[in-house]
Amino acid sequence: MIFADSIVALSSGRLPAGVAVVRISGPHSRFVIETIAEPFPAERTAAYRKLVGMHGEVLDRALVIFFAGPNSFTGEDVAEFQVHGGPAVVSAVLKRITSLPGVRHAEPGEFTRRAFLNAKVDLAQTEALADLVNAETETQRRFALGNADGIQGALYSSWRMRLIQARAMIEADIDFTDEEDVPGSVASSVWPEVSGLIGEISRHLDGFSTAEIIQDGFEVVILGAPNAGKSSLFNALAQREAAIVSDEPGTTRDLLEVVLDVDGLKIRITDTAGLREDAGKVETIGIERARAKSRRADLVLALEDLVDPHPVDTSWVPGPVMRIGTKSDLDNDPVRKRPYDLCISNLNGDGLTDLLNAIGRRARERIAVGSEVLPSKLRHVELLERAVRHLRSAEGGDSAALELRAEELRLAADQLGRIVGTVDVEDLLDVIFSSFCIGK
Repeated sequence: MIFADSIVALSSGRLPAGVAVVRISGPHSRFVIETIAEPFPAERTAAYRKLVGMHGEVLDRALVIFFAGPNSFTGEDVAEFQVHGGPAVVSAVLKRITSLPGVRHAEPGEFTRRAFLNAKVDLAQTEALADLVNAETETQRRFALGNADGIQGALYSSWRMRLIQARAMIEADIDFTDEEDVPGSVASSVWPEVSGLIGEISRHLDGFSTAEIIQDGFEVVILGAPNAGKSSLFNALAQREAAIVSDEPGTTRDLLEVVLDVDGLKIRITDTAGLREDAGKVETIGIERARAKSRRADLVLALEDLVDPHPVDTSWVPGPVMRIGTKSDLDNDPVRKRPYDLCISNLNGDGLTDLLNAIGRRARERIAVGSEVLPSKLRHVELLERAVRHLRSAEGGDSAALELRAEELRLAADQLGRIVGTVDVEDLLDVIFSSFCIGK
């Protein structure tokens, strides 16, 4: 697509910084360089230039790079100025560039939106680029990078093409039954293919829980009776005073959360109210929240004081539970430590490294990231589920007219096309790109 205006934005991180990247995209990119940074550099080559203001004053000395369209990120002419990363420098450069005719400040995600509209990336890749920018851990980075490289879009596009080919055979059978070179029956080839696709997409959908753990984090909830050492463990894992620690029962009444990076995995640790029967009204609300959080957790740590144990019932927890004995520095009785998966001391740190390693090992077992492609967005899941429903209708409609079964295949293919942006996605663009940062 040809846009009449050009957009400009700071495309690097928060200021001040050592270097800041100011990016321009659009038909005026060449004119901007010719106006403020002559002589014009060779394409795709960094050149050291003075950037001059409206009256010839020097704004900064910078590296200037020009990418001619369509061989650029957006598919348009693109210019980048690598300037010194002071707020005043960047402000002066942006003010000078936007004073030129046809150049305006970019909206959030507008660079990537232009790349999508110019077919440089598909819709799944644009969402992956946003995930890549927001990645906090190594696992998130690898997952987002693979999707940004197009592996997700390639899978969905291949499924869509198989459905289009299946529809073509059915419609040929409908329209050209008298022709000798058209197969007389599609049942032996098309419907087994449809059945196979249902299985492939269904197995793919099963991987969404893994993708959620990669992106949102492995949920660990700390449970236990009052004064079992929950908040002390929470602070020890956070390596700061994130929760109030007191000998008074019921000190923690709400959910407290900290995010850790354990061997490249995002781990969410939640501290909860102590579980007891004689709690007050406000504390009871906290206990109910603790129970609700534990039912959704990927792992529950059930803590007990080794010296004064008050076991809590965890039979209602649907997921895995680790029994942790606390205050091991006060107890040297090996018999009392036997029922526990681990024994720790929040005071001297004994067992904390083993506990983190155990949490990391359980998280890795849950995600088991390899070469498998996973659905990364709830939007993808919803569209894939709709596609499966249409495919099941087509497969199971033995008594229906062949035209109706072919229509179900078309609807299924359209759902796949909406994921990568090949059909009917205009209503999604504002929502998707509004989540991007300005300059991307």
